[in-house]
Amino acid sequence: MYIYTYGCQMNVHDSEKMFGVLAQSGYVRAESAETADLIIFNTCAIREKAEQKFFSQLGRVKVLKRRRADIRIAVTGCVAQEAKDKLFVRAPHVDFVVGPSNLHRVGDLVSTGERRTYLEDDPDLGNREFSAQRENGIKCWVSIMYGCNNFCSYCIVPYTRGREISRPSAGIISEVRKLVEKGYKEVTLLGQNVNSYKSDIDFPELLRRIDALGIGRVRFVTSHPRDLSPRLIDAIAELPSVCEHIHLPLQSGSDEILRRMNRRYSYARYLENIKALRLRVPDIAITTDLIVGFPGESEDAYEDTVQALKEIEFDGIFAFKFSKRRGTAAFGMEDQISEEVKAKRLGRILDIQEGVTYNKNKLLEGSVQEILVEGPSETDPDMLVGRSRMNKIVTIPEACGIGDFVMARIERARLHSLEGAAVGRDKSAECV
Repeated sequence: MYIYTYGCQMNVHDSEKMFGVLAQSGYVRAESAETADLIIFNTCAIREKAEQKFFSQLGRVKVLKRRRADIRIAVTGCVAQEAKDKLFVRAPHVDFVVGPSNLHRVGDLVSTGERRTYLEDDPDLGNREFSAQRENGIKCWVSIMYGCNNFCSYCIVPYTRGREISRPSAGIISEVRKLVEKGYKEVTLLGQNVNSYKSDIDFPELLRRIDALGIGRVRFVTSHPRDLSPRLIDAIAELPSVCEHIHLPLQSGSDEILRRMNRRYSYARYLENIKALRLRVPDIAITTDLIVGFPGESEDAYEDTVQALKEIEFDGIFAFKFSKRRGTAAFGMEDQISEEVKAKRLGRILDIQEGVTYNKNKLLEGSVQEILVEGPSETDPDMLVGRSRMNKIVTIPEACGIGDFVMARIERARLHSLEGAAVGRDKSAECV
């Protein structure tokens, strides 16, 4: 089997789950699509670019199907749920269409020779346990919930991944405990809006119970500003394993655009969250998402976003041009912005943020940071690379080894990374 994965961390983890399900049916990973008997496209529909990339690759594997008629091709993920059986018309070489709520059904692909769709809602999804096949033995993803109830006007996710379902805490805690026993050092909890996690306990309490398991680090994505509670901020401040980093999507600095986006908070409310986080966790790194060129975004509204960037000074941003998604409220909105204007606005946002990010990194020079060493640097074989608790990429010339925690002094700041060196062989320099 071979899986092409597009999109977010949730899709990456969904592919790990499918590898696990198929391994139980006797499948093993192929080195390439050319040598696979089953090819899966795990797709993303959040932006047009990701969808186009998928369809382009799907077209290329048609040649493989012509050479070997016994190859099975499946499309999973958000595009599968959105397009449904229309995929068979657009790409007749596709055999199976599987929605995000039906990953447990991919094992059925082994036994059926018929063209099939698996797109129904699964009310038991939160109770299903997956034996994910993870390649990385240091860091891992753990799903704590599925779907989304927010219905932001630009977002297709509630329509493709369904309504919000939280996993019972016992299953999550059991999964993390087993990962700790296997030697994993860091876990990232996944959900469209982890702040609204609610089963037998809420999200801050879930963090406290996971912290008690003894794992080195805990991260989580993604947080919705509307649901950021004082109890969650306290958990970040108080729990040793929870890292000093939060990804808190702003999307726009304009209250009018936030209203049109159906984000259900104001910029002032968002700013209160930032101040509360920095008061309780002074060293916290804050990253965000921004959309430029949303329908109706006037020059004044755009300038509100520019001013927000300058006022908040994020450690990093993921900024995108607005991408129309059929089926969302924003698709048919009036006052659409031209691609030329969107590109110009995005370019300026990125230029401003580069200066902010570099200055934030520069402030870390001379500090000592805990680094989890992840592997060799891709650009320099003599260097190792890892991440700080603030989620900063750090390269170091020496360390205890891959998978170790190392204390490193930051010697040089770069735009997208830091350079450090393991501190002297006193107690503070030992692997922790």
